[in-house]
Amino acid sequence: MELEIQGIEAQEFLHVPVLSQEVVEGLAVRESGHYLDATVGGGGHSRLILQAAADVRVTAIDQDQDALRAAQKHLAEFGDRVEFIFSNFSLYKYTPNTFDGILADLGVSSYHLDQPERGFSFRHAANLDMRMDQRQSLTAAEVVNQWDEAELADIFFKYGEERLSRRIARRIVEKRPFNTTTELAESIAYAVPRQYRYGRIHPATRVFQALRIVVNDELRCLESFLAQAPVALVPGGRIAIISFHSLEDRLVKHGLRNSPWLKVLTKKPITAGEEELAGNPRSRSAKLRIAERVES
Repeated sequence: MELEIQGIEAQEFLHVPVLSQEVVEGLAVRESGHYLDATVGGGGHSRLILQAAADVRVTAIDQDQDALRAAQKHLAEFGDRVEFIFSNFSLYKYTPNTFDGILADLGVSSYHLDQPERGFSFRHAANLDMRMDQRQSLTAAEVVNQWDEAELADIFFKYGEERLSRRIARRIVEKRPFNTTTELAESIAYAVPRQYRYGRIHPATRVFQALRIVVNDELRCLESFLAQAPVALVPGGRIAIISFHSLEDRLVKHGLRNSPWLKVLTKKPITAGEEELAGNPRSRSAKLRIAERVES
Protein backbone atom coordinates (compact mmCIF):
# COMPACT_ATOMS: atom_id res chain seq x y z
CA MET A 1 0.00 0.00 0.00
CA GLU A 2 1.51 3.29 -1.08
CA LEU A 3 1.37 5.96 1.59
CA GLU A 4 -0.25 9.26 0.68
CA ILE A 5 1.77 11.72 2.71
CA GLN A 6 1.86 14.87 0.60
CA GLY A 7 1.03 17.93 2.70
CA ILE A 8 1.48 16.15 6.04
CA GLU A 9 4.09 17.69 8.27
CA ALA A 10 6.80 15.18 9.14
CA GLN A 11 7.57 14.57 12.75
CA GLU A 12 11.25 14.85 13.57
CA PHE A 13 12.63 11.38 13.02
CA LEU A 14 16.29 11.10 13.98
CA HIS A 15 18.03 8.37 12.03
CA VAL A 16 21.80 8.14 12.28
CA PRO A 17 22.71 5.42 9.76
CA VAL A 18 25.04 2.80 11.22
CA LEU A 19 27.85 1.20 9.21
CA SER A 20 27.04 3.70 6.44
CA GLN A 21 30.27 3.41 4.45
CA GLU A 22 30.25 -0.36 4.80
CA VAL A 23 26.66 -0.56 3.53
CA VAL A 24 27.32 1.55 0.42
CA GLU A 25 30.49 -0.37 -0.39
CA GLY A 26 28.86 -3.71 0.37
CA LEU A 27 25.93 -3.01 -1.95
CA ALA A 28 28.39 -1.93 -4.68
CA VAL A 29 26.02 0.89 -5.66
CA ARG A 30 26.11 1.38 -9.41
CA GLU A 31 25.07 4.16 -11.80
CA SER A 32 21.35 4.05 -12.70
CA GLY A 33 20.84 1.20 -10.23
CA HIS A 34 17.55 0.50 -8.47
CA TYR A 35 17.75 -0.22 -4.73
CA LEU A 36 15.24 -1.29 -2.11
CA ASP A 37 15.55 0.16 1.38
CA ALA A 38 13.21 -2.22 3.21
CA THR A 39 13.37 -0.26 6.50
CA VAL A 40 13.90 3.33 5.42
CA GLY A 41 13.53 4.93 8.88
CA GLY A 42 14.39 8.59 8.54
CA GLY A 43 16.13 7.99 5.21
CA GLY A 44 19.75 8.06 6.34
CA HIS A 45 20.91 5.00 4.41
CA SER A 46 18.74 5.83 1.39
CA ARG A 47 20.35 9.27 1.12
CA LEU A 48 23.82 7.71 1.03
CA ILE A 49 22.73 5.22 -1.63
CA LEU A 50 21.21 7.98 -3.78
CA GLN A 51 24.39 10.04 -3.48
CA ALA A 52 26.74 7.15 -4.22
CA ALA A 53 26.25 7.10 -8.01
CA ALA A 54 24.43 8.98 -10.76
CA ASP A 55 20.74 8.39 -11.47
CA VAL A 56 20.25 5.87 -8.66
CA ARG A 57 16.63 5.09 -7.76
CA VAL A 58 15.36 3.88 -4.37
CA THR A 59 12.15 2.17 -3.35
CA ALA A 60 11.71 3.01 0.34
CA ILE A 61 9.55 0.86 2.60
CA ASP A 62 8.61 1.29 6.24
CA GLN A 63 5.78 0.09 8.46
CA ASP A 64 6.02 3.21 10.62
CA GLN A 65 4.09 6.17 9.25
CA ASP A 66 6.26 8.67 11.15
CA ALA A 67 9.32 7.20 9.46
CA LEU A 68 7.90 7.57 5.96
CA ARG A 69 6.81 11.13 6.59
CA ALA A 70 10.28 12.02 7.79
CA ALA A 71 11.97 10.14 4.95
CA GLN A 72 9.89 12.00 2.37
CA LYS A 73 10.91 15.29 3.94
CA HIS A 74 14.60 14.40 4.18
CA LEU A 75 14.79 12.92 0.68
CA ALA A 76 12.59 15.49 -1.08
CA GLU A 77 15.52 16.85 -3.11
CA PHE A 78 15.75 13.55 -5.01
CA GLY A 79 12.24 13.92 -6.40
CA ASP A 80 10.82 10.98 -8.29
CA ARG A 81 14.01 8.98 -7.88
CA VAL A 82 12.45 7.77 -4.60
CA GLU A 83 9.19 5.84 -4.25
CA PHE A 84 7.71 5.56 -0.75
CA ILE A 85 5.63 2.55 0.29
CA PHE A 86 3.80 2.11 3.61
CA SER A 87 4.22 -1.58 4.40
CA ASN A 88 5.96 -4.16 6.53
CA PHE A 89 8.81 -5.63 4.50
CA SER A 90 7.37 -9.12 4.95
CA LEU A 91 4.17 -8.07 3.12
CA TYR A 92 5.80 -6.31 0.18
CA LYS A 93 5.34 -8.03 -3.21
CA TYR A 94 8.83 -8.98 -4.37
CA THR A 95 8.96 -8.96 -8.18
CA PRO A 96 11.77 -11.16 -9.55
CA ASN A 97 14.89 -9.49 -10.99
CA THR A 98 13.95 -5.95 -9.94
CA PHE A 99 16.65 -4.55 -7.65
CA ASP A 100 20.41 -4.10 -7.91
CA GLY A 101 20.56 -4.13 -4.11
CA ILE A 102 18.40 -4.57 -1.04
CA LEU A 103 19.05 -3.15 2.43
CA ALA A 104 17.34 -3.94 5.72
CA ASP A 105 18.34 -2.14 8.93
CA LEU A 106 16.53 -4.15 11.59
CA GLY A 107 15.33 -3.38 15.09
CA VAL A 108 14.29 -0.22 16.85
CA SER A 109 15.59 3.19 15.80
CA SER A 110 16.96 6.02 17.92
CA TYR A 111 13.72 7.86 17.19
CA HIS A 112 11.61 5.11 18.73
CA LEU A 113 13.77 5.02 21.85
CA ASP A 114 13.82 8.81 22.17
CA GLN A 115 10.07 9.37 21.71
CA PRO A 116 8.50 8.46 25.07
CA GLU A 117 4.95 8.29 23.73
CA ARG A 118 5.84 5.29 21.55
CA GLY A 119 6.49 3.20 24.68
CA PHE A 120 9.70 1.47 23.54
CA SER A 121 11.89 2.81 26.34
CA PHE A 122 11.59 2.83 30.12
CA ARG A 123 13.64 6.01 30.56
CA HIS A 124 10.46 8.10 30.54
CA ALA A 125 6.92 7.29 31.66
CA ALA A 126 4.68 6.39 28.71
CA ASN A 127 1.87 4.06 27.78
CA LEU A 128 2.92 0.48 27.13
CA ASP A 129 2.58 0.56 23.35
CA MET A 130 5.63 -0.60 21.32
CA ARG A 131 3.77 -0.84 18.00
CA MET A 132 5.84 0.04 14.95
CA ASP A 133 2.67 0.05 12.86
CA GLN A 134 0.04 2.03 14.73
CA ARG A 135 -2.72 0.35 12.69
CA GLN A 136 -2.30 -2.97 14.48
CA SER A 137 -4.27 -3.78 17.62
CA LEU A 138 -1.84 -5.73 19.83
CA THR A 139 0.12 -3.55 22.28
CA ALA A 140 2.65 -4.27 25.00
CA ALA A 141 -0.03 -3.37 27.58
CA GLU A 142 -2.24 -6.21 26.36
CA VAL A 143 0.61 -8.71 26.52
CA VAL A 144 1.75 -7.62 29.99
CA ASN A 145 -1.70 -7.33 31.53
CA GLN A 146 -3.60 -10.19 29.88
CA TRP A 147 -1.24 -13.00 28.94
CA ASP A 148 -0.79 -15.72 31.54
CA GLU A 149 2.34 -16.27 33.61
CA ALA A 150 3.64 -19.21 31.60
CA GLU A 151 3.26 -17.32 28.31
CA LEU A 152 5.11 -14.32 29.72
CA ALA A 153 7.94 -16.44 31.09
CA ASP A 154 8.25 -18.19 27.73
CA ILE A 155 8.54 -15.02 25.65
CA PHE A 156 10.96 -13.37 28.10
CA PHE A 157 13.22 -16.42 27.85
CA LYS A 158 12.80 -17.04 24.12
CA TYR A 159 12.89 -13.49 22.78
CA GLY A 160 14.75 -11.67 25.54
CA GLU A 161 17.12 -14.51 26.50
CA GLU A 162 16.26 -13.59 30.09
CA ARG A 163 17.46 -16.28 32.51
CA LEU A 164 15.21 -14.97 35.30
CA SER A 165 12.13 -15.09 33.07
CA ARG A 166 9.95 -17.14 35.43
CA ARG A 167 10.73 -14.97 38.42
CA ILE A 168 9.98 -11.79 36.48
CA ALA A 169 6.77 -13.19 34.98
CA ARG A 170 5.54 -14.18 38.45
CA ARG A 171 6.18 -10.66 39.77
CA ILE A 172 4.38 -9.07 36.83
CA VAL A 173 1.30 -11.22 37.30
CA GLU A 174 1.24 -10.44 41.04
CA LYS A 175 1.52 -6.67 40.53
CA ARG A 176 -0.45 -6.02 37.35
CA PRO A 177 -2.17 -4.16 35.81
CA PHE A 178 0.58 -1.84 34.58
CA ASN A 179 -0.17 1.36 32.72
CA THR A 180 3.26 2.82 32.01
CA THR A 181 6.72 1.77 30.93
CA THR A 182 8.34 3.03 34.14
CA GLU A 183 5.89 1.15 36.38
CA LEU A 184 6.72 -2.08 34.58
CA ALA A 185 10.48 -1.46 34.61
CA GLU A 186 10.45 -0.70 38.34
CA SER A 187 8.52 -3.88 39.12
CA ILE A 188 10.97 -5.93 37.06
CA ALA A 189 13.91 -4.37 38.88
CA TYR A 190 12.51 -5.43 42.24
CA ALA A 191 11.84 -8.94 40.98
CA VAL A 192 15.54 -9.74 40.53
CA PRO A 193 18.39 -10.12 43.06
CA ARG A 194 20.10 -6.94 44.18
CA GLN A 195 23.38 -7.66 42.36
CA TYR A 196 21.44 -8.25 39.14
CA ARG A 197 19.40 -5.08 39.69
CA TYR A 198 22.48 -2.88 39.54
CA GLY A 199 24.33 -4.71 36.77
CA ARG A 200 25.72 -3.39 33.51
CA ILE A 201 22.29 -3.15 31.88
CA HIS A 202 18.92 -2.39 33.44
CA PRO A 203 17.13 -5.64 34.38
CA ALA A 204 14.11 -4.60 32.29
CA THR A 205 16.14 -4.35 29.06
CA ARG A 206 15.69 -7.94 27.92
CA VAL A 207 12.02 -8.01 28.89
CA PHE A 208 11.35 -4.86 26.85
CA GLN A 209 13.17 -6.40 23.90
CA ALA A 210 11.01 -9.51 24.17
CA LEU A 211 7.81 -7.47 24.35
CA ARG A 212 8.80 -5.41 21.32
CA ILE A 213 9.57 -8.54 19.30
CA VAL A 214 6.25 -10.14 20.21
CA VAL A 215 4.14 -7.02 19.63
CA ASN A 216 5.62 -6.50 16.16
CA ASP A 217 6.04 -10.20 15.30
CA GLU A 218 9.59 -9.27 14.33
CA LEU A 219 11.24 -12.66 13.93
CA ARG A 220 8.47 -14.20 11.83
CA CYS A 221 8.49 -11.10 9.61
CA LEU A 222 12.27 -11.35 9.26
CA GLU A 223 12.04 -15.03 8.26
CA SER A 224 9.44 -14.15 5.64
CA PHE A 225 11.59 -11.32 4.29
CA LEU A 226 14.66 -13.57 4.06
CA ALA A 227 12.68 -16.18 2.15
CA GLN A 228 11.16 -13.70 -0.35
CA ALA A 229 13.62 -10.86 -0.93
CA PRO A 230 16.54 -12.64 -2.69
CA VAL A 231 14.46 -13.48 -5.78
CA ALA A 232 13.88 -9.74 -6.30
CA LEU A 233 17.61 -9.16 -6.89
CA VAL A 234 19.08 -9.12 -10.39
CA PRO A 235 21.95 -11.60 -10.90
CA GLY A 236 24.98 -10.06 -9.22
CA GLY A 237 22.78 -7.83 -7.05
CA ARG A 238 23.47 -7.73 -3.34
CA ILE A 239 21.49 -7.86 -0.12
CA ALA A 240 22.83 -6.20 3.04
CA ILE A 241 21.20 -6.73 6.43
CA ILE A 242 22.06 -5.02 9.71
CA SER A 243 20.96 -6.78 12.90
CA PHE A 244 21.27 -5.68 16.52
CA HIS A 245 20.85 -8.77 18.69
CA SER A 246 21.74 -12.45 18.52
CA LEU A 247 18.26 -13.69 17.63
CA GLU A 248 18.12 -11.49 14.53
CA ASP A 249 21.71 -12.16 13.55
CA ARG A 250 21.22 -15.92 13.80
CA LEU A 251 18.21 -15.79 11.48
CA VAL A 252 20.06 -13.56 9.03
CA LYS A 253 23.16 -15.75 9.04
CA HIS A 254 21.25 -18.94 8.31
CA GLY A 255 18.73 -17.27 5.99
CA LEU A 256 21.44 -15.92 3.71
CA ARG A 257 23.51 -19.09 3.86
CA ASN A 258 20.59 -21.42 3.10
CA SER A 259 19.07 -19.40 0.26
CA PRO A 260 19.48 -21.10 -3.13
CA TRP A 261 19.62 -17.62 -4.69
CA LEU A 262 22.55 -16.27 -2.70
CA LYS A 263 26.30 -16.53 -2.18
CA VAL A 264 27.40 -15.14 1.19
CA LEU A 265 30.17 -12.52 0.96
CA THR A 266 30.78 -12.00 4.70
CA LYS A 267 32.12 -15.03 6.56
CA LYS A 268 31.88 -12.97 9.74
CA PRO A 269 29.60 -9.98 10.31
CA ILE A 270 31.00 -6.51 9.74
CA THR A 271 30.94 -4.37 12.89
CA ALA A 272 31.51 -0.69 13.66
CA GLY A 273 35.01 0.72 13.93
CA GLU A 274 36.38 2.78 16.79
CA GLU A 275 35.56 6.14 15.16
CA GLU A 276 31.90 5.24 14.61
CA LEU A 277 31.58 3.76 18.10
CA ALA A 278 32.87 7.02 19.59
CA GLY A 279 30.33 9.09 17.66
CA ASN A 280 27.36 6.72 17.85
CA PRO A 281 27.41 4.32 20.82
CA ARG A 282 24.25 2.58 19.57
CA SER A 283 26.29 1.17 16.69
CA ARG A 284 28.11 -1.08 19.16
CA SER A 285 25.75 -4.00 18.68
CA ALA A 286 25.27 -3.60 14.90
CA LYS A 287 26.24 -6.53 12.69
CA LEU A 288 26.21 -6.33 8.91
CA ARG A 289 25.99 -9.40 6.67
CA ILE A 290 26.08 -9.26 2.87
CA ALA A 291 25.25 -11.79 0.15
CA GLU A 292 25.13 -11.72 -3.65
CA ARG A 293 22.47 -13.07 -5.99
CA VAL A 294 23.76 -15.93 -8.13
CA GLU A 295 22.48 -17.00 -11.55
CA SER A 296 19.30 -19.07 -11.26
